[in-house]
Amino acid sequence: MLFGKVKDPICGMKISKRKAAGVVEHHGTLYYFCSTGCKEKFEKEPKKYTETG
Repeated sequence: MLFGKVKDPICGMKISKRKAAGVVEHHGTLYYFCSTGCKEKFEKEPKKYTETG
């Protein structure tokens, strides 16, 4: 689903992939963010927000 809704792993907000403020690939999975602040938090400590670490 290219333009579906996804959950920001930091704040839990449901957002559209197309309107995401940022995207990060971590261990082969794409994570979408509602804001650059959430994206930056994730980039500092991805293992805190993912099961793969």
